[in-house]
Amino acid sequence: MPMLNPTIECELLYGAHNYDPLPVVLVRGEGVYVWDDAGTRYIDMMSAYSAVSHGHCHPKLIRVLQEQAAKLNIVSRAFYTDKLGAFLKHICELTDFEKALPMNTGAEAVETALKAARKWAYKVKGVAKDQAEIIACTGNFHGRTIATVGMSTVPQYKDGFGPFPAGFNVIPYGDAAELEKAITKNTAAFLVEPIKGEGGIIVPPLGYLKACAEICKKHNVLMICDEIQTGLGRTGKLLAYQHEDIKPDAIVLGKALGGGLVPVSLFLSRKEVMDVFTPGDHGSTFGGNPLAAAVGNAALHVLIEDNLVEHAAKLGAYFKEQLKAIRSPLIIDVRGRGLLIGLEVDERYSTHDICLKLLMHGVLTKETHRTVIRFAPPLIITQSQIDTVVNALKLVFTAVEAETRYGL
Repeated sequence: MPMLNPTIECELLYGAHNYDPLPVVLVRGEGVYVWDDAGTRYIDMMSAYSAVSHGHCHPKLIRVLQEQAAKLNIVSRAFYTDKLGAFLKHICELTDFEKALPMNTGAEAVETALKAARKWAYKVKGVAKDQAEIIACTGNFHGRTIATVGMSTVPQYKDGFGPFPAGFNVIPYGDAAELEKAITKNTAAFLVEPIKGEGGIIVPPLGYLKACAEICKKHNVLMICDEIQTGLGRTGKLLAYQHEDIKPDAIVLGKALGGGLVPVSLFLSRKEVMDVFTPGDHGSTFGGNPLAAAVGNAALHVLIEDNLVEHAAKLGAYFKEQLKAIRSPLIIDVRGRGLLIGLEVDERYSTHDICLKLLMHGVLTKETHRTVIRFAPPLIITQSQIDTVVNALKLVFTAVEAETRYGL
């Protein structure tokens, strides 16, 4: 049996096997590039599921991190700090929501949204105690907590983790008529991804979100958009739902909010929804800490000042055009918006093997939903870097076709 890299061996020995990483040990990052322990450079086409949208080790964000880390990092939310209010004001003004509640991870932000929706249903809408229902969609991915995997339709995500909380109803994605049929007098909220990320980079039919927003308004149901992966410029708009010119009742943000440096997430909504929370209802030891607030605020400034949203729209269109121009029997579909693109591969071919071959050509990415390769690079990627990735794909596809043809 061949010897593994000692670092990989150590992680396999002492770590839980809840991930299946590619065999590369990364030690440094800058911009769109990362380097392994042998000094080999790669283009990062994952950007940590949008957490590194600003690029690795962005100098402006590193400077803010260092300055704040030398002053004040964590204190209890039993006290005010000079950073949180400014951060919340900035994001509320930028997104046109009235209030925000800070957490750390995306899953925590979703849990916050679920709690807010249920309490709003009881306190404002008048739903009977413990009868509130929340509607989600097939193929969703809202996190790894017991509640969020309870909403999942992926068997592996649920296997061995039940029983799950009641009060969740799952309907087909992309069909507004199914949403209206599912709504009852007890429905508190509809939780939806504007684009399904882990579900295979699925873009719903044009008009779907707009129709859902109208249905939710008609029935006094909160429409909550999960923008953890799609938000903050990823799709070529500040928020992905803006492609349909709507305004949901609430959103959840995370990943890119931390500038690739610290975990930061938020639940944002209007006062009527947020004010159902009273002291002691909900909280987090680290949520809203001054270090995270300072970095999060700076990440928002960089996003706007460096025109990353517009850049994602322009480069995303170019990237998708170049991918669609590849002539290969392996490719079934190219889809997505902005710099969130899924390349669907014929199921007869292994997307995992393709990703391993791309690794050998200096491109890092991973498959999602078995037959789809995810391309979601830092939003600062250039046209020439995209060309490098496309050329690597062409070489890999040619090699796979040859192996198949000759039975290698």
